[in-house]
Amino acid sequence: MPLFTVSRRPVLALCAAAAAAAVALPLPAWAQAAWPGRPITLVVPFPAGGGTDAFARPLSAQLTKQLGHQVIIDNKGGAGGNLGASVAAKAAPDGATWFMGAVHHAIAPSIYPKLDYSLAGDFVPVALVASVPQVIVVNPQKVPVKDLKELLAFIRSKPGRLTYGSAGNGSSHHLAGELFKMQTGTFITHIPYRGAGPALQDLMGGQVDMMFDGLGSSATHVKGGRLRAIAVAGDRRAPGFPDIPTAAEAGVPTYKVATWYGLWAPKGTPREVVERMGAELKTALASPELKAAWNNLGAETPTLAGKDFGDFVTAETRRWAEVIRAGNIKAD
Repeated sequence: MPLFTVSRRPVLALCAAAAAAAVALPLPAWAQAAWPGRPITLVVPFPAGGGTDAFARPLSAQLTKQLGHQVIIDNKGGAGGNLGASVAAKAAPDGATWFMGAVHHAIAPSIYPKLDYSLAGDFVPVALVASVPQVIVVNPQKVPVKDLKELLAFIRSKPGRLTYGSAGNGSSHHLAGELFKMQTGTFITHIPYRGAGPALQDLMGGQVDMMFDGLGSSATHVKGGRLRAIAVAGDRRAPGFPDIPTAAEAGVPTYKVATWYGLWAPKGTPREVVERMGAELKTALASPELKAAWNNLGAETPTLAGKDFGDFVTAETRRWAEVIRAGNIKAD
């Protein structure tokens, strides 16, 4: 006979009370405590070597350190960045997949009328990640010029013979090139690629003559002397590149184009998880590592997040739609 016995009723009552307490816990606290709980995928809608990828990789490394879980880059290039955006839009909204998009995705609705995703309808805006001016870069062996005045004279001396590469039809590179042609009365043949990385490789290899690139993806090649930067299309000279004049300083004051990169979550991702990622992103952008990386890429660190970031993207979409209509710009 046992020395003592335990009644099952108090134990069952205690278990029931614990279960009730667990159910009563607010979901937001649970969601924030549990996330991420596993590796995270960051969909980058362009091949490796482009501007989006150049910012996504140091960001993923910093977030991995902060979160204690691997943040994996998934490069899905094609269709001017729209293939990757479509894939990310259809991802499960469980906090395991995030989308690193760019200004290209604010341009796309006006270039591609039959997109199978909506930036405004299928995603939740998290924050702006970086902003860099567009830069005019040339292959110095094929285009032996030192400044914008010389470049314009060189283009006009060879009408229709020069080519410029882009990250694809409807990308910011494409529109920046068409805007430059409109404002300078020149003609340069557009050669679209599946991303800025492949376009830059062909530029350095001499298959195309020049690019209107985001400074982030050209920065390393400019510093290494493989490309020559002629001018940045911003109001002021870029951080980390004080020797590159603005287009306005070089004689084309109306030429202003910026490339920006942002983070979104698939629609339906729990609000608390989106807010947590927003907080982690803010911490990451303030870190010495990313401040140094952004400076080396000629980028400014923005502060737009949440609704303010969403409003900014809406305004950008409208602005580019007006440029596309005014210039009758097509996706070739």
